[in-house]
Amino acid sequence: MTIAENPTAPQRKIIHIDMDAFYAAVEQRDFPQYRGKPIVVGGSPDGRGVVATASYEARKFGIHSAMSARRAIQLCPQAIFVRPRFDAYKHVSVHIREIFSRYTDLIEPLSLDEAYLDVTEDKLQIGSALEIAKQIKDAIRDELNLTASAGVSSSKFIAKIASDMNKPDGLTFIGPSKIERFMEKLPVEKFFGVGKVTADRMKKMGLHTGADLKLLSEQDLVMRFGKTGKFYFKIVRGIDERPVQPHRETKSLGAEDTFEQDLSTQEEMFTELEQIAEKVTSRLEKNRLKGKTITLKVKFHDFTQITRNQSFLNPIGDYFSIIAAAKDLLIRADLENSKVRLLGISLSNFGNLPPSSKITDPDQLELFDQDL
Repeated sequence: MTIAENPTAPQRKIIHIDMDAFYAAVEQRDFPQYRGKPIVVGGSPDGRGVVATASYEARKFGIHSAMSARRAIQLCPQAIFVRPRFDAYKHVSVHIREIFSRYTDLIEPLSLDEAYLDVTEDKLQIGSALEIAKQIKDAIRDELNLTASAGVSSSKFIAKIASDMNKPDGLTFIGPSKIERFMEKLPVEKFFGVGKVTADRMKKMGLHTGADLKLLSEQDLVMRFGKTGKFYFKIVRGIDERPVQPHRETKSLGAEDTFEQDLSTQEEMFTELEQIAEKVTSRLEKNRLKGKTITLKVKFHDFTQITRNQSFLNPIGDYFSIIAAAKDLLIRADLENSKVRLLGISLSNFGNLPPSSKITDPDQLELFDQDL
């Protein structure tokens, strides 16, 4: 039974914590020469690198994550490019997780630098989610010399939006009585799951804010946006009953690589696939996982991409099975005369493994599996 179905249940208290420019902040903390400078963590601007994150000094020039490094250097020629140190970031992330666990065991990590916490019943019996969020932010600053932004509300959706409202070092509370009005004013591009394409489509329909969406019936929203329309109908009314999930199962695990030069021959692609397969095998072994479905991802020089997959009766996880299947998928994809800029391999469908071979939430803190 949900809280909405049981009005006597306590009002949920959800905190969303989001570290501020996490990778760049760790670099600036660890290397004084980077402080106050526009830092870009990611791949090289001389090749096909991608921005993982940028310091706030770099963001002033319009640099953002997922932007090509080449575009970033055009926007800010004085930017300092730094290769990611994922071991360092993960070490810090473990410490942050330990801080969270002082207050609750209901922690849902979304990445190395972001998590939901349910503090409806906190360990220290503080009672106030706002006070808990403040204490967590203080602990992160005092113990790690980093800053985080926090959003506090009665649902995951609103808490996540709130954490982004006053960055960096923000703390925003949106109480239950203010949620519906807040949602009415929210631009559609801020809605969960609404990307640029969907937002543009909505605006062409005259739907610019939550208030516009609220004028449509659930049936109208489903007709226009499919099953997601049901979510829009609820969330614009402040209804989000999704629980914080501390033990989410890994859905897939893999690796991919973007190449300095386009690949045009099957031999070149096979060579790269072998290296990627080694990474995938290592990650599977580390997490004691095997998958029944292997997926090959191919991105072409014009940024279009395809995926090809194959399922097996029994799960696989060894290098030779993975590379054989990946090469077979590549051959069947018929890429003759194609220019390939990225290849990736992933394993999924772990659900039917014996309990002894299955591990929950094994790699949740790995934000990027691909090489930058």
